[in-house]
Formats: sequence, C-alpha cells, structure tokens
Amino acid sequence: MSEKNLQVLLANRPQGPVAESNFSIVETPLPVPGAGQVLVRNHYLSLDPYMRGRMTDAKSYAKPMDLGEVMVGDTVGEVVTSNHPGFKPGNKVAGYLGWQTYGVAAGADLHVVDDSKVPLSSYLGVLGMPGATAWVGLMDICEPKAGETVVVTAASGAVGSIAAQLAKIHGAHVVGVAGGVEKCRFVVDEMGLDACVDYKAGRLAPDIKAATPRGVDCLFENVGGEIFDLLLGRMNAFGRIAVCGMISQYNGEGYGMKKMLSVVLNRLKMQGYVVNDYKDRWPLAHKELHEHLAAGRIKYRESVAHGLRSAPTALIGLLKGENFGKQLVKLIPE
Repeated sequence: MSEKNLQVLLANRPQGPVAESNFSIVETPLPVPGAGQVLVRNHYLSLDPYMRGRMTDAKSYAKPMDLGEVMVGDTVGEVVTSNHPGFKPGNKVAGYLGWQTYGVAAGADLHVVDDSKVPLSSYLGVLGMPGATAWVGLMDICEPKAGETVVVTAASGAVGSIAAQLAKIHGAHVVGVAGGVEKCRFVVDEMGLDACVDYKAGRLAPDIKAATPRGVDCLFENVGGEIFDLLLGRMNAFGRIAVCGMISQYNGEGYGMKKMLSVVLNRLKMQGYVVNDYKDRWPLAHKELHEHLAAGRIKYRESVAHGLRSAPTALIGLLKGENFGKQLVKLIPE
C-alpha cells in the first residue's frame, strides 16, 4: 500500500484551555500487523471530555499521555489485514486506536460490530462507552424509582442524553439541563423529557427551582460548578448522585461549593465513577440499550467533524459545549 497513516500527536501539555498548538499532525508509513494483530482503517473517531485529563500529567485514574504519543480515543473501522483467526478483511470493528487513520491492535483489543441495522457510528455513542457510562451511572448508582424526579446535566450530550432517556423509560420524572434553546427543545420534544433548564438563559437558580417543585431524588452530574451547587440545594432526603463528570472544571478552574452541607442534612449518597471499573456490566448495558435503540425508544444526535485534521478544533469545541450530542470525527471521505 502506498497510502500514508495520518496521526495527531500530543505536542505539549495545555496550560488552561486546550489550544491548537497542543497538537502536531504527522504522516507516517502504514503500520504492519504482527502475529495475532489486525490492521484497521478507522472510519470514525470518538471525541470525549476525558481526553482533556489525559493531556495533563496530573494524578488521575489513568496514566497521562506521553508527549509525542498519538492522542487516545475510541474508534470504529474496517479490517484491512488480519493475522488473527477471529478477524477477516472487511469486518467492521470497534477498538481504541486513537487519533489516526490506520491502527494496529491485538485481536483481544478489538471486537466485531454489526452495522447492518444500526449506523457504524452508534458504536461510539449509544452502543459504545458513552452508553455504558450512562447506564452504569443511572442504573447502578442513581437507581431511579418510578415517579421520582431525576435531573441530568449536559442532557443533550452523548452520555447525558442516554441517561435521561433511560430514566424516562424506567418511569421517572426527568428534568434536563442544557445550553441553549435548540438543545432544550430537542431534550423535551424529541427525547421526551418533562422539562429542560437552559443554563444560558440567565435565570439558572429560579429556573432550576421551578423545574423541580418536588425536589430532586436522583442527580446524574456531568458539569460541576454552579449548576451542581444549585442542584445540591434541591436534593431530597436519601437522594442519590452519580458524579460522571465535571466538564466545567477540566481546564483547572476551581469553584467554591456552597451547598455541600446538603450531603449531610439530606443523607445523600454521592459517588464518582469511571465506567472502565464496571466492564462486567457492559454486556447487560449494551443489550438493554440495543433493544431500546432498535425499538425507537432512544433518540440521539451527532456532531460530526470531517477529516482527522479537524479533530483538535472539534475537541476544543466539545470542551466549550459547542457540540450537539455525540462528537465524532469522520475519517474516510464521502
């Protein structure tokens, strides 16, 4: 093959918000698979908020990326060459091949996916890591009961939208928090939530209070900062909080929480989690999500950037909340 492999590398660590200068784009020869390995041409790359944390060298749940390393990320694509008996050329596969047009992986690190009935890209969203993240946080930590009030922040995003719809499917009264009229309209009119608070409308505290007249029993938290603080003040006794993310603070900005006493006064259960700690739950999560998706009970949106060179700009936009739904990069030409 004469084609080159395009890669995006971590050039330097961000100081504050991520910038284009934190990345470098290089062309390298196509990788050659060894024994038991598979060469994959990536069709889609997933962009996710956790990537911001991996770009720093601060202590975290995962090893920081090394400078000069290919940016990490989930991918779906097509097998080009296989030295593994479980894969053949033409198979569609999901893996963790990062920001590059081609990648090599051990067969154990890939799994075949079926895109005959659902879009290939859905395996990076509702049927991928974001879907499992939503399911685990909602079902295993929040444990909503029919009739309870569940609030999901970043409700139009890749994880929040799935968590919110699962809560609705399981009989909860669901309130979303999202940024902008269009996102709130999607959350209510297409996802079927009971209400949506537009945090950009300038009435955050009164709007949250009006949307949760019976208080909040379960909070699925993706944002942190002022929104999280205000919702802590709306929690009911013995409420449950799944802390999935804190995207408002990923650039190092702090926020002085004022309502943490609610955790004691209301005897709240608050748990942060990382979905990779729950790999044993993924099969059940994806089985349920696939059934809901096939039956039309789950709606989702995608923001798609085109071409690997667009990935840095798309990640910067994601971290600013500019995406609508799951942020993807399409790597193959139309």
